Amino acid sequence: MVDIDKIVATLKAAKQPQSDFVKLMDKFKDPYIVLISCILSLRTNDRTTYPATLRMLELGHTPADFAKVDPKTLEKAIYPVGFYANKAKQIVELSKELVEKYDSKVPDTIEELIKFKGVGRKTANLVLSEGFHIPAICVDVHVHRIFNRLGYIKTKNPEETEFALREKLPKKYWIDINSLMVTHGQNVCKPIKPNCPACPIEKYCEKNI
Repeated sequence: MVDIDKIVATLKAAKQPQSDFVKLMDKFKDPYIVLISCILSLRTNDRTTYPATLRMLELGHTPADFAKVDPKTLEKAIYPVGFYANKAKQIVELSKELVEKYDSKVPDTIEELIKFKGVGRKTANLVLSEGFHIPAICVDVHVHRIFNRLGYIKTKNPEETEFALREKLPKKYWIDINSLMVTHGQNVCKPIKPNCPACPIEKYCEKNI
């Protein structure tokens, strides 16, 4: 049986270099900033997302600020993130919706968050965990890949992984697990040619149990 307590403790103690996006989430704990940062990050690498987010925040920090921003101005700020024109328009429209329908407050439930155009469960869960500090499991490709490699779960896609982890992973780990696995996935347990000899949790991996 995979010892999740030892895995989490070992990864925390390892203190691997954090990705730029994890640093970004640590820097900004406001639900709105987490939300629009997540939108920028989709299909874009961390090295591009981080500076683009900082440039974006020079234009404002609240839904009211961005509801008034010209999408073309926002496009220039966030370029060259992937689909920057679509994302600029999405952020402005989402901000207007927050102002008009939600009194400028980001909702704190998955059910409400996924009503916004372009916001899926991964983003919604990250907003809850990082923005509101509400236990939620944000499953990206790293979380999905590593938990399956460990043998902790057997799932076919990130959405299956989220629901499997909701059933099995102790709730005390829900908030931290994404940043831990993203950091580990980018440094060691990579999609191709994982660096198993350097892995601090290799002995807990399925192949060694």
